[in-house]
Amino acid sequence: MSGSTTRANGSKNVSRRTFIAGTGSILGVAALSGRAFAAEASVTPAAAPIDSGAHVPALVVGTGYGGSVAALRLAQAGVDVHMIEMGMAWDTPGSDGKIFANTTSPDVRSYWLRTRTKQPISNFLGYPLDKDVPRHTGILDAEEMGQIIVYQGRGVGGGSLVNGGMAVTPRRENFGAILPSVDAAEMYGTYYPRANATLGVGTVDPAWFESAECYQFARVGRKHAERSGFPFVFVPDVYDWDYMEKEAAGTVPRSALAGEILYGNNYGKKSLQKTYLAQAGATGKVAISPLHKVTSVAPAAGGGYTVVIDQIDTTGTTTATKTVTADKVFFAAGSVGTSKLLVQLKATGALPALNAEIGKGWGDNGNVMCGRANHMWDPTGKLQASIPCGGIDNWTAGGAFAEVAPLPTGIETYASFYLSITNTPHRAEFTWNPQTGRADLNWQTAWKQTSIDMARTIFDKINAKEGTIYRTDLFGAYKIWGDHLTYHPLGGAVLNKATDNYGRLYGYSGLYVIDGSLIPGNTSVNPFVTITALAERNIEKIIATDL
Repeated sequence: MSGSTTRANGSKNVSRRTFIAGTGSILGVAALSGRAFAAEASVTPAAAPIDSGAHVPALVVGTGYGGSVAALRLAQAGVDVHMIEMGMAWDTPGSDGKIFANTTSPDVRSYWLRTRTKQPISNFLGYPLDKDVPRHTGILDAEEMGQIIVYQGRGVGGGSLVNGGMAVTPRRENFGAILPSVDAAEMYGTYYPRANATLGVGTVDPAWFESAECYQFARVGRKHAERSGFPFVFVPDVYDWDYMEKEAAGTVPRSALAGEILYGNNYGKKSLQKTYLAQAGATGKVAISPLHKVTSVAPAAGGGYTVVIDQIDTTGTTTATKTVTADKVFFAAGSVGTSKLLVQLKATGALPALNAEIGKGWGDNGNVMCGRANHMWDPTGKLQASIPCGGIDNWTAGGAFAEVAPLPTGIETYASFYLSITNTPHRAEFTWNPQTGRADLNWQTAWKQTSIDMARTIFDKINAKEGTIYRTDLFGAYKIWGDHLTYHPLGGAVLNKATDNYGRLYGYSGLYVIDGSLIPGNTSVNPFVTITALAERNIEKIIATDL
């Protein structure tokens, strides 16, 4: 469905598309136009390190999508909220005057407590890309979980700081396989629209797209997809598309057109700092403790929960250990963080009544990457926007949806690059290892073959049609598939299994899960809109019945 938007000067832009939830398309979202979006407030909640001995009505562990929804809606209902965030606040510019580092030049800000970068694309044109960096509480965690690397955002705003902002609502016909215990009608009628509106979701102006130098790579991807019979779809995003066009015109500092994405975006992206967290800050009822990590949650003798929290410095060293009490605790540390913490709390006896479903149902959203080497007559452009705006849909026939992704290297590569989301059936489990004192994940690299086979239903056909080949230089020597990672961890505390149908943890009153760990492993598209919408649904019920 298309609609028109009005520019500030009153003129109409009839080519701007606004997608409505429930239309049945893979982009069936209720989206505010990027041109119409404005955050209700411009400040995030105050960074106020919590005091040992404090008592808080609601403690939210994590500041990503689910946690930010919970904090905002609880605060609007009159509840004082304190958020605990393991990462930094990301509110202070570095020596270059910018808060975030550039993708092509990783530095001390880039990685979470690593001494060497771990970039998703490890090689280019035969040269290794990783380099030594100082150990620091940087923005991107490349967490090696046995046989998979899980990329996660670290800082106030969680994954919204480091993702490409692709804000996709699943097709309604696929929803039953994603969250079978949730009413699709209420999600598509109420909660997806609410999530998209608050996140500020919009789409690229299709007319501008046709001539924009920075999207030549996407137009080449569209041409190749359509010539092989695959539909190309414009994908909504939380980037400020007005800002993008100004970047291209040279009237504002470049952000997406400077290649900023992997280690944060300095200007144009509407991260949670500019949306949910900004609105939460405006209530005056939300505070955040950055560089704090929850290590224990257990029932308190007088009711509520005793929460133990380590405060760390920028080297990861614990500088203080604090004990606080909370009436209610919301686990929102992300799929990996929440799952590992709950598995630990159950196994070590802090929360022994958690049920046997804790740690189960974890998946990688079927992520797999690849590149194709195009002919010389199909250049993809030296200037590439770091924000994807389109994808190839072969979900029904082949179980794959592929982002047409950029390679913002600043040189002509004649390469098309893709991140695929596939309908993988494989699910892993977190279990507690008492010898090492940590939670282990039993993911197997061999399981990625299912995702590769599904992605090949698109790219084998395109290569055959175009007479092209796969790139073999991006993920190591003579390696075609990026099958070693995920950007989209999901599951580990699955809705209606580890919790009830609204995220209440079985066995304990006042403990809730409200993040991506509720979703069992796959959303068919980029997951953060679904995480946000589910959190909107669940917190509305919790406020109405539990507070």
